[in-house]
Amino acid sequence: MKNFVYSQPTEIVFGAGTHQEIGQRLEPIARRVLLVYGGHSAQKSGLLDRVRRSLEASGIHWRELGGIQPNPRLAPVEAGIDLVRRENLEGLLAVGGGSVIDTAKAIAAVAPYPGEVWDFFCGKAVPQQCLPVVTLLTIPAAGSEASDSCVLTREQDERPIKKGFHTPLIRPRLSILDPTLTYTLPAYQTAAGGVDIMAHVLERYFTREPDVDLSDRLCEAVLRTVIAHLPRALEQPDDYSARAQLMWAGTLAHNDLLSAGRIGDWASHAIAHQPSALYDMTHGAALAIVLPAWMKYVYRHDVARFARFAVRVWGVEDDFAAPEKTALEGIRRTEAFFASLGLPTCFSHTDIPYSSFGKMADLATANGSQTIGHFAELTRDDVYEIYHLAL
Repeated sequence: MKNFVYSQPTEIVFGAGTHQEIGQRLEPIARRVLLVYGGHSAQKSGLLDRVRRSLEASGIHWRELGGIQPNPRLAPVEAGIDLVRRENLEGLLAVGGGSVIDTAKAIAAVAPYPGEVWDFFCGKAVPQQCLPVVTLLTIPAAGSEASDSCVLTREQDERPIKKGFHTPLIRPRLSILDPTLTYTLPAYQTAAGGVDIMAHVLERYFTREPDVDLSDRLCEAVLRTVIAHLPRALEQPDDYSARAQLMWAGTLAHNDLLSAGRIGDWASHAIAHQPSALYDMTHGAALAIVLPAWMKYVYRHDVARFARFAVRVWGVEDDFAAPEKTALEGIRRTEAFFASLGLPTCFSHTDIPYSSFGKMADLATANGSQTIGHFAELTRDDVYEIYHLAL
């Protein structure tokens, strides 16, 4: 196990009806805020009106930035920064899922900074200060409600680039998690969100670091929880227990508790970001395609760990004489589970053409100038082969 420092400053308020407390919870943190939200669902459901009434009752001044799309773009971030500066706003309130929260985080980090937004994403600069971010989560998936990361898409020429940056400064100050807000999520979003949660755990689980049994078992517990409760939420959307388990699993999957003492892989995310950037593919759906292909390509780097994953997570009977057989059955069950959720598990199920694989491999590896992944270091050619395996 490696040395580590773990800090989780995000206050979590969890439970049914807690979204109605947003005004009083926000008031000690910031009294002049930018309210960031997504499309029509929050307005149609009445959630935004309830949020506005709560802000008004608490004497909070706000301005609004709506219409944030999945795979969030650079332009709304720039518009939000302008609003924050012009109106002298003190903080950000994000009502939505990962795309909305990441947009708010980017605005919060760049508003006090004199340079360009993309400076942080390309590594040119590091944030030195950040406005406080508060989130009201509506989609358990990205885990951005308690993470130190932010991902953004920059539409540049004909090759959009999707990149992220990390800093503890952008961890939300407060996140309200009300599982009842997820009852009306479409089945596809629920399923894709569940795969995103699992992917965050799997990126950490597949490590080369020895002697991490405690965090291994924490990872396995979160994975088994999602596997048990995601089908229930799809079958009965207003099952509070299932929705609550998924929402809490999403937060634990990406708040760095499961990273303690280990180095994760993260190649699958780099590979899956490219179809999201180029073709606006839902992130969880892209991961449902990429993860099984990545597993098939790299499992021989540590067959024993993949066999352990099969036994502990999927309940595969351990074939001690043939651990590779056990490992492959775990991969097969992972892929079958994703398919059972109604998600694509290969690119042939999508409109993404075979001819784009080279371009996506270039983008994932900075035109072959860098490798990705830690469980197995992957070159541009490796990434290209993984896209082919996922065909």
